[in-house]
Amino acid sequence: MRGRTLSAGIVLAVFTGMTVTLAAQPVTASPSAATTATRPIAASAAVLAAPDISVTNVQAHLTQFNSIASSNGGNRRAGSAGYTASVSYVKSRLQAAGYTVSEQTCSSCTYPSNNLIAEWPGGPTDQVVMFGAHLDSVSAGPGINDNASGSTTLLENALVLAAQNPTMTKKVRFAWWTDEEQGLNGSRFYVNSLTTTQRGYIKGYYNFDMVGSTNGGYFINRVTSTTAAPLKAYWDSLGLQPEENVEGQGRSDDYYFQQAGIPTSGYAAGASARKTSSQAAKWGGTANAAYDSCYHRSCDTTANVSATVLNRAADGVAYALWQLAVGGGTPTNDFSIAVNPTALAVARGASTTATVTTATTSGSAQTVSLTASGAPSGVSVSFSPSSVTSGGSATLTLTASAGAATGTVTVTVTGTGSVTRTASLTLTVTGTGGCAGGQVVGNGGFESGSTPWTASSGVITNSGSQPARTGSYKAWLDGYGSTHTDTLSQSVTVPAGCASYTLSFWLHVDTAETTSSTAYDKLVVQVGSTTLATYSNLNAGSGYAQRTFNVAGFAGQTVTVKFTGTEDSSLQTSFVIDDVTLQAS
Repeated sequence: MRGRTLSAGIVLAVFTGMTVTLAAQPVTASPSAATTATRPIAASAAVLAAPDISVTNVQAHLTQFNSIASSNGGNRRAGSAGYTASVSYVKSRLQAAGYTVSEQTCSSCTYPSNNLIAEWPGGPTDQVVMFGAHLDSVSAGPGINDNASGSTTLLENALVLAAQNPTMTKKVRFAWWTDEEQGLNGSRFYVNSLTTTQRGYIKGYYNFDMVGSTNGGYFINRVTSTTAAPLKAYWDSLGLQPEENVEGQGRSDDYYFQQAGIPTSGYAAGASARKTSSQAAKWGGTANAAYDSCYHRSCDTTANVSATVLNRAADGVAYALWQLAVGGGTPTNDFSIAVNPTALAVARGASTTATVTTATTSGSAQTVSLTASGAPSGVSVSFSPSSVTSGGSATLTLTASAGAATGTVTVTVTGTGSVTRTASLTLTVTGTGGCAGGQVVGNGGFESGSTPWTASSGVITNSGSQPARTGSYKAWLDGYGSTHTDTLSQSVTVPAGCASYTLSFWLHVDTAETTSSTAYDKLVVQVGSTTLATYSNLNAGSGYAQRTFNVAGFAGQTVTVKFTGTEDSSLQTSFVIDDVTLQAS
């Protein structure tokens, strides 16, 4: 895993409507591992059962990587003899199993060396599910958990897939990356080498980095996303209650796939961050101790891997791979539809808007025609555009006439393609019209103390270390140079019936980070449950910059304007906010 308190990045995409039968299996647990659970039993004759991945076989690969490091100066750093031998080990086994294998030289890497790419025959070439892990270690040690654990998990899954040789509904591609520990360079080189069309073929990238931590947790990247669904379903079936992989965000090889618009997710077991008491209670292990006490150290050997955690990751990969790419025929084209926000208010004589989003959930993208029903008398509904390709979005506009019927109703939005899907919103029509207008954020310059803001301790301040844009006070989030989260929020009522709604604030980002490519520290701006923007140490500048957003979709609602700053374990980033307004006119 790349730098600091990196956590494993593991990544996958999803089909819906598929279940498989999974057999129970024995697990050899390390002393710190939680009790082994039985695998799920969910019957479906339509899909082949996912195989049991032998943790013993995965551990045998780990032993080989440990021996390679011992024979080559104690590590498998990119560009070293240990790394070259690791590539040869994986490549020879994949070629013997029948994979099409190629090496890609990363000429821009800190230590020029090769990525290893392998494809299994079968499946449509424009429908690719990709699984990746970095193959290099740091120079301090053999890198068995970081990241031979991810590399061998993929290798054994690849060999089992070849041995079973099932019918494929998608093309499966595996990748082992070089130079991850120097800045995610191998995966970045690969993504940059793809054409726009080739990127579009990749329906999901699944990255595995540190999946055997001895005091491990059960983390999933983007745990609530559609992409993460098969990974979460497997761990849910074991009763593991997985959590979001906060520690590893933006710090493994899934990052540049995300930046290129490719869906990602993944498993992680944790790096140098500490397990909480609540996590220890549900997962076992030691509270207030690092998930991996040998992270980036010489003791990261075969003794530094939990067989239980490793086994659950390996079997979860198999479950997801079979769900995503194995079956008896071509998957049915399907899509989902959603409306945001799900509750709106509009005054007579005014209009309001919402966003309709769609996503391809299986098969290929399709044309989706949009209609609405249930609007009260005097309220018209329109869509721009009136049809989208699944994966696209449209603006829903509801306009109330002067005589529109008042009250609250449910409006149903219908998307019609090869199938029909619906979403609903609650619409309230009020009897008053016109635009109350004005500025609805209170104390936007922070000169009147904290009211009506709710803020973390010390956020609203007149400290001279970071000057205000105007006046003496401002909101200063983070800037500690250690793991930290600050929040700032205010509940506001947005008037209905206005022509424009603009949220504005001035932001100054000051950082000690030296990277020009990785977002270590982040500021998330939200209205209600909608994220408007995310800023990071990459947005640092010498002064304040004004940020503005159209928030017409929240007309007639009471919502919370919220800023959340998160900072990693070292090198400060300050997010300084001043002069916040939400102007309706």
